[in-house]
Amino acid sequence: MSKTKSGTSVPEAAPSLDGEVLRRHAEEQFAEELEALAKADARPRPPRWRLSPWAVSTYLLGGTLDDGFQVSPKYIGSRRLMEIAVATLATDRALLLLGVPGTAKSWVSEHLAAAIAGDSTMLVQGTAGTAEEAIRYGWNYALLLAEGPTSRALVPSPVMRAMKDGKIARVEELTRIPADVQDALITILSEKSLPIPELNSEVQCAKGFNLIATANNRDKGVNELSSALKRRFNTVVLPTPETADEEVAIVRTRVEALGRALAFPAEPPGLEEIRRVVTIFRELRDGRTEDGKTKIKPPSGVMSTAEAISVVNQGLALAAHFGDGVMRSADVASGLVGAVVKDPVQDRVVWLEYLETVVKEREGWKDLYRACREVV
Repeated sequence: MSKTKSGTSVPEAAPSLDGEVLRRHAEEQFAEELEALAKADARPRPPRWRLSPWAVSTYLLGGTLDDGFQVSPKYIGSRRLMEIAVATLATDRALLLLGVPGTAKSWVSEHLAAAIAGDSTMLVQGTAGTAEEAIRYGWNYALLLAEGPTSRALVPSPVMRAMKDGKIARVEELTRIPADVQDALITILSEKSLPIPELNSEVQCAKGFNLIATANNRDKGVNELSSALKRRFNTVVLPTPETADEEVAIVRTRVEALGRALAFPAEPPGLEEIRRVVTIFRELRDGRTEDGKTKIKPPSGVMSTAEAISVVNQGLALAAHFGDGVMRSADVASGLVGAVVKDPVQDRVVWLEYLETVVKEREGWKDLYRACREVV
């Protein structure tokens, strides 16, 4: 606390967190790339877009600009899928990114909003407890009691703010939101306006507004979208990585980025260790070994790429803080067991059988087999 000349105590300003935040928004983290693309981008841009559709897809998929500047890939996968997603947002139809957990739906959603609007923060996180106010608007109840319903007392939702500013709104996990709350989007997406009956007025969408929703149908507690709401979206299904090399590249890129953000005092994980984790995830997910010779019982959980990233990241943390800084099989073993064994009875049997029939017999995997047996 500090004091004024009159002796009144006033709170000191909070210290700046610049450079200390755990996770920066995409538009901050990749500001240099977005600026370089904007300078090199001479193609037509839809109203209020920061970049042209071509530049947005280049930002997502990576590439080399005419001046030699390298744009890092944010999504490793089908170029056509990303082009469809970007083209959808250039129309008046909303975009629904659909897929099993861990297929980079939220990641793609954030980077699309960052590249198009320069702001990925207009976000509604869907849960079973999400209320209609999170999508439409709420009220400052102190002002509401003092003044009645006025524009000053109205608290806009992220969707309403995006409508006013002509930006991209994001709704994460749409199918986890109760069905009656989901349907609050129908008027916004079809009429491009949001009525405010209490004020006898409405908010109309500014040019540039659109909405990206993400959803998966593998979680428990899923609320199906009504046919009326489905018709308002163009759906793009994001698949699991097609090849092992593609999945290894995704895991390696994300783990290295997370390691830098968390300042791990460890070497980046070796490619071979990442490949072993990815191979295990793919085989358990597909229900067979890579060579197709052995069938495997799949576990109850979804063996997603996102969870593989988590396993490697945990192994890196163990190596950094409780080892010599080099990630080895013992560092990833506990993470593997935690990822596979969601059901302590059924999944434990599946995991033990996989260890004995596949991991134990695979050349060069004895160390991983022993490490996993110690923690199972």
